[in-house]
Amino acid sequence: MAEITTISVNGSPLSIPQGTVVAVAVAMTGESQFRRSVSGKPRGPLCGMGGCCECRVTIDGQPHQRSCITLCLEGMEVRTDG
Repeated sequence: MAEITTISVNGSPLSIPQGTVVAVAVAMTGESQFRRSVSGKPRGPLCGMGGCCECRVTIDGQPHQRSCITLCLEGMEVRTDG
């Protein structure tokens, strides 16, 4: 059985299997809007490999982190612009 990691997404705790990427964890909360474009339009993961940068979130206070290529770590705090 997989080890469990607990993170916080927009202030709510979430327990997920170890090795889960942040984009999947955020999607598990039901959130589809990860950030807003400069014109205010909602954005979310597109390419899934870090190239498009549409999945950017704030992780542990660091903005503009690509969630699709970042593994969840115990105690991580993730914030979306949704």
